[in-house]
Amino acid sequence: MDDLSRRNVLRVGGTLGALGALSALAAPASAQPWHWSPAGSVPGTGSGADPRQTWDTQADPLVASLLDRGDVPKVNELLRTWKKNGQPLPAGLPSDLREFMEQARQLPSWTDQNKLAAAVRFNEKRGLYLGVLYGFASGMMSTVIPKEALAVYYSKGGANMKNRISKTAKLGYDIGSRNAFQADGEMIVTSVKTRLVHAAVRHLLPQSPHWTHMAPEDVPISQHDMMVTWHSLPTTAMRNLNAWNVKVPTDESDGFLHSWQLSAHLLGIEDQYIPATWNDAESQATQVLDPILAPTPEGIKLADILLDLGAGLDFTLLTRPILGALTRFMLGNEIANWLNIPREPVWSTLLETAWGPFVKVREGLLPVPLAPHAYWTFDELLRQFVLLYMSELRPISIEIPEFNNPNYR
Repeated sequence: MDDLSRRNVLRVGGTLGALGALSALAAPASAQPWHWSPAGSVPGTGSGADPRQTWDTQADPLVASLLDRGDVPKVNELLRTWKKNGQPLPAGLPSDLREFMEQARQLPSWTDQNKLAAAVRFNEKRGLYLGVLYGFASGMMSTVIPKEALAVYYSKGGANMKNRISKTAKLGYDIGSRNAFQADGEMIVTSVKTRLVHAAVRHLLPQSPHWTHMAPEDVPISQHDMMVTWHSLPTTAMRNLNAWNVKVPTDESDGFLHSWQLSAHLLGIEDQYIPATWNDAESQATQVLDPILAPTPEGIKLADILLDLGAGLDFTLLTRPILGALTRFMLGNEIANWLNIPREPVWSTLLETAWGPFVKVREGLLPVPLAPHAYWTFDELLRQFVLLYMSELRPISIEIPEFNNPNYR
């Protein structure tokens, strides 16, 4: 896929000029005034309120109270044992937290089990693509989403990016599992815990003089910010699959979207902001994601940290040159240049030459009996390896932070 095609996929308009220009780095782009209609949302209706002025009215005051009361260490210890969707909440949780979590863990009335079954078929066939896209399109794109880069860098997650990425990887793994939203799956648990983390960050970051000095807002992670991040995942993945000419059956495409619609709901995004169809997702992403991509000093530092995550591991597919080449291939030359990622003559050329034929061969073999099962088995081994490496062989525990990043590079 050539650079022009990738730029069309991302629809990043304009340029910021030289990366070294401090004025460009200090003034990230911003989205246009909110005008996306809730008629395109899952419920087809809503207040139409600007999501930049809306956060999480249920979780935010609750988690702020937990932090102020000193209950977070006890809560984190108890929640380490809560792993499966159908598992009862641990005994001993504060009553207000228990009441919130019992409600927050419920799937919405619009959940469609047939679509979730189609999502499983989609993930069985395209798990490898999704793993690459979540890591090198969505994951690295987060470093050029200015407000997200600021929030990550100055919050606790920025102090240990390998740990932070392992938790993000777990969300991508859980949503792609065969039992994601079933009683023995883990996606509901992961989403609700992540929602609590977001609420804690909203309470803690405004207390950081580093963040307040740089941030263009008083409170981070608005409904708008969450939808920007959401589009960096499923919408970006589907844009790339379309650009690679991957022919996804309509029912599987709709199922994949549905799984992410449910994740948005469980993460605390109001239904009125969740797109109902891929066309609706495109119209919203064009407004909220595409215009705001830009480099920031914090994002450049985060990208540099991410590219070094394979350091010290005797495994050639995690070297910095290969990770950089994958990022440049997935996101295009402009974004790679923003992040100071050099073009790798060998690996970049190999990806540009071989990826298209690889996708064609892999897709061409799908009708062969047992091919989807073989793909799933191989992709599952890769996903498990990545999770084990990122977590350093320790259980991945999503926990409510109690402080901001104490260390800055």
